Amino acid sequence: MTADTGNEAGRLRISEIFLSLQGEADAVGWPTVFVRLTGCPLRCDYCDTEYAFSGGEWWRIEAVVAEVAHYNVRHVCVTGGEPLAQKGCLALLTQLCDTGLSVSLETSGALDIAYVDPRVSRVMDIKTPISGEAGKNRYENIAHLTPHDQVKLVIGDRNDYEWACAVVEKYDLTARCSVLFSPVFGRIEPRVLADWILEDRLDVRFQLQLHKLLWGDEPGR
Repeated sequence: MTADTGNEAGRLRISEIFLSLQGEADAVGWPTVFVRLTGCPLRCDYCDTEYAFSGGEWWRIEAVVAEVAHYNVRHVCVTGGEPLAQKGCLALLTQLCDTGLSVSLETSGALDIAYVDPRVSRVMDIKTPISGEAGKNRYENIAHLTPHDQVKLVIGDRNDYEWACAVVEKYDLTARCSVLFSPVFGRIEPRVLADWILEDRLDVRFQLQLHKLLWGDEPGR
């Protein structure tokens, strides 16, 4: 990685940049460059990227864009941690869009998404009770969602499922964008969640984390 020692303007602290298959959301299966930003204000109980809470190296935004271009694929995902916790994230997203790439953002839903470039596909979590961070959900973000975006709810047990169903109904989420239900890896059998969705005829997409099926918890995959 390319470290930088200047001031914070125009820079981001990056944990890693790597090529993999997109494991989630509408772009699942596509070769994708992941730009993982360091830092997150949340501490979800099931978090699988705790290594991104700290550390990393400072990169100038233009250097990140150049590194992404080096991989020569069409899709790029800015993730974390919580990428929106760094002020420079918005500029990075816009510059990536300006290169003609298909850009997605994975965000916790705890921070304001209103100023994200509209060309970006926002994949926004709504944290369920099992995460321990449901109190951090910023429900005001729902008003900014469009059909170009997606909402993800990670389900760990029956209580989570019923809670998630109530949120989907209360905010009429399926009328706004795609809604994804995903099992907490290692906490609930995927077929159990799939059966619940089918029994209730929910208008949501069941998803598994493709990258974990292929590579388990291997970092950078």
